[in-house]
Amino acid sequence: MPNLLDIRRRIKSVKNTQQITKAMKMVSAAKLRRAQDRVVTARPFANKMTEVLGELAKRTDEDFHDPLLDLRGDQRYLLVVITADKGLCGAFNTNLTKAAQVFMRENPDKTIEIMAIGRKGRDFFRNRRAVISSEYIGVTGKGRVDFSEALEVGRAIIKLYTEDTGIDKVFVIYNEFKSVLSQRVVLEQLLPVSRAKQEGETTPTETPGSLVDYIYEQPPDEMFGQLLPRLIETQIFRALLESVASEQGARMTAMDSASKNASELIESLTLNMNRVRQAAITNEIIEVVSGAAAL
Repeated sequence: MPNLLDIRRRIKSVKNTQQITKAMKMVSAAKLRRAQDRVVTARPFANKMTEVLGELAKRTDEDFHDPLLDLRGDQRYLLVVITADKGLCGAFNTNLTKAAQVFMRENPDKTIEIMAIGRKGRDFFRNRRAVISSEYIGVTGKGRVDFSEALEVGRAIIKLYTEDTGIDKVFVIYNEFKSVLSQRVVLEQLLPVSRAKQEGETTPTETPGSLVDYIYEQPPDEMFGQLLPRLIETQIFRALLESVASEQGARMTAMDSASKNASELIESLTLNMNRVRQAAITNEIIEVVSGAAAL
């Protein structure tokens, strides 16, 4: 049975840890509010831009070609995995790496390269000897994302895709922010930008009379040459914002659970300490009584 000194030391250690987890929870709560506001602001623009460019792409002539629109082969993939730079955020990073592994197992005959955004994803795939074409560390670690950083990543993806590197498709995996308690792993295809749609086909929210017709004021090659790269950059920016908000929400939840577990452990250790102290006092009383009886 541990003595009182050992139990007191452990209680002090748990209390110090609890102070750290409470502080981390408060920091994450402050960062989450700012990240959530940015996500809510960015979503409508990103969704509308994707919708409009998708509709424009479907209405282009079949003889129109653009490097970001044209279908290629189906052999070599670039998988962009957005993870955190730090841990202590529950299953945030684990869910992403598991989804990436599932994607790789479902495509065993494909050559898959990894673009790792975040130290945790980089380290995970490096330890498993995966092919990492490029890495970006510190993009999401400070709790916010600058659009210039998203531009850098987006332009790197476009450069890898348009140059003679053999990349046929580009996918991105990230955590979409739903709430503080819920984040959803999302796998999206970035490139090529989809324009495949059968004649007369509508989405569930569309009716034939609600389809919008567009008038081109610029030649399609000039318009798509400017807008398609911006679409990719916007999608990367939104994915980074979603990842930051999800990371802070996951860390806030994990630190809250850690603080509650520390409180329960402190109560258990305090109860055990009182039992040990009571047993020691009882033994001392018995020794005193026994000594008095012997006299």
